[in-house]
Amino acid sequence: MTVHLEVAEGVGTIRLDRPPMNALDVATQDRLKEIAEEAAGRDDVRAVILYGGEKVFAAGADIKEMQAMDHAAMVVRSRALQDSFSAVARIPKPVVAAVTGYALGGGCELALCADYRIAGENAKLGQPEILLGVIPGAGGTQRLSRLIGPSRAKDLIFTGRMVKADEALALGLVDRVVPAGEVYRAAHEWAARLARGPAIALRAAKESIDAGLETDLETGLAIERNWFAGLFATEDRERGMRSFVEEGPGKAKFV
Repeated sequence: MTVHLEVAEGVGTIRLDRPPMNALDVATQDRLKEIAEEAAGRDDVRAVILYGGEKVFAAGADIKEMQAMDHAAMVVRSRALQDSFSAVARIPKPVVAAVTGYALGGGCELALCADYRIAGENAKLGQPEILLGVIPGAGGTQRLSRLIGPSRAKDLIFTGRMVKADEALALGLVDRVVPAGEVYRAAHEWAARLARGPAIALRAAKESIDAGLETDLETGLAIERNWFAGLFATEDRERGMRSFVEEGPGKAKFV
């Protein structure tokens, strides 16, 4: 299998495993969707890490496979391609991308599906599809522009250039840069901390932010209001507030 789910102490690691560059062929895309849906549904997975290994995150699509597709084939395949990435973006739990080496094309688009991105100093990110005579097709034109703004996204997509970790951090494409050997550990620390948090409240926060970004302010406030009120029916809310009153902030242990 080219994608694995490894679970320990509430943290699920979605690991790409297609040496040497984790090229995202059709089989890997379909497997990614299956694994993302499994991680979303498992109660023992409370936070998720996207990881390609120590050397490379994912260098993009399998170009040899893609070259053999004609227009009719890609009309059919493009929806499945986007669905596989959207399955990752829709995981209702905190998701962090641990980016080492290349994250290009589909690899960059996969990192964009995470809530937070930690990159190694050796990371290189970009959307080079224009150099092949096409455009990003797994969400890059949409998620990248929402993350870093349309003009910066257009620069990367129009030119197809790669950016190193320091520029990616300045652009807002990644959120933190660490030494290459510490990427997974840093991502695991982030995920493990959130895995101990209130699962339903974290889901509420993620869905409120993501859904709110796709609509107007008043609708976004309504989404937030409904989730906020609904959380008063949860045991975690009762535990959190009782702990705050009796012990002070930050000491609650959630179910």
